[in-house]
Amino acid sequence: MNIDLYLKPIDTDSLGYKPSEFAAILGSKVKLYQPGTGMEIPEKSLLLVGVGDDRGAENNAGCSNSPDEIRYYLYQLTTPSKDTEIIDLGNVIEGQTPEDTYYALSEVVAEAIEKDCVLIILGGTQDLTFGAYKGYERMNRIMNITAIDPRFDIEDSDYISSRSWLKNIIMQVPNYLFFSSNIGYQTYFVGEDYIRLMDDLRFDAYRLADVQHEMVRAETLIRNADMVSVDISAVRQSDAPGNGFPSPHGFYGEEFCHMMRFAGMSEKTNCLGIFEVNSVLDRQGQTAHMVAQGVWFFIEGYYNRKKDNPLMDPDSCRRFMVPLEKHNMDIYFYKSKISDRWWVSVPCHNPEMQELYSNQMLLPCTYADYQQASTKGEVPLLWLKYYQRLNG
Repeated sequence: MNIDLYLKPIDTDSLGYKPSEFAAILGSKVKLYQPGTGMEIPEKSLLLVGVGDDRGAENNAGCSNSPDEIRYYLYQLTTPSKDTEIIDLGNVIEGQTPEDTYYALSEVVAEAIEKDCVLIILGGTQDLTFGAYKGYERMNRIMNITAIDPRFDIEDSDYISSRSWLKNIIMQVPNYLFFSSNIGYQTYFVGEDYIRLMDDLRFDAYRLADVQHEMVRAETLIRNADMVSVDISAVRQSDAPGNGFPSPHGFYGEEFCHMMRFAGMSEKTNCLGIFEVNSVLDRQGQTAHMVAQGVWFFIEGYYNRKKDNPLMDPDSCRRFMVPLEKHNMDIYFYKSKISDRWWVSVPCHNPEMQELYSNQMLLPCTYADYQQASTKGEVPLLWLKYYQRLNG
């Protein structure tokens, strides 16, 4: 596929940032992609692309300049690793319609997947997640999405928007979305009906206060995601004022950066999208600067991936068998000797799913999940939801 048709290169000189005299800056480690020159994207590269289209905004128009605003702050941060190397693909050219932009982004995402690359998307509005999903569809790749969002974005709408993109993904036939989870929803924004709907769909959702109390739960949901989609309104207004729907409550900037590092460290996550940053409403670049630091932590996490998934290296983990007598079955947990992270095995009896996952799926979990099974004899709720989706 030829993604050159959809990309416009950036000029780092026009961003206006100043190199440091005392430390190597990230901008010095960025290689600019030049469409039309025959430049190749090496396999397993770390890529970045901007998509400024905000026509799918729900009262948040003004996001179109945000990719370059974020770059301004990002590229003058110090390098997170001496091995850091990023290819900046530039910005996706806005199509005549939002659907044209979705198609262009899907081509870029498909190219990244084909070359086993990791892609950072700087938006633009969150409906662009639909375009990213279509890239997985083009590659016939079953995928999971984790959204960091105060809302579920499953509203009924005649068009794809920042409030209905997930609903439109769910309605696709054939469908390549296996599981979706939400981190940090706020009940007064979603209501009980939508909470029940998420449960009926066998998706997972955690309230803001619950995640803040137990950030390790966010880590497990992110670790199991192929794509992480961030609505920056999930961060409280005092830390991220540049948004059309600011809220006095939300994640702190430090918590946002923690989650970005979780995403970077996940061997499964190959696409991160950060959306809804509105440079028109921002205050002295505060939101763009915070997002830049979050991307920095993603990159830092990427260069510290542990490669300790039990399927990749069985010797890197310890296995624990937990008999569940009242369920008449055994359940297996795995603990990494390298990172202390946990997984649980979910058996697969569905012949169609066995083509993808063989006889089991390894699901990231917490030590608390292990304790729930080993001391109380209870099946963890997330395990049950995955079991139902695999075998339902």
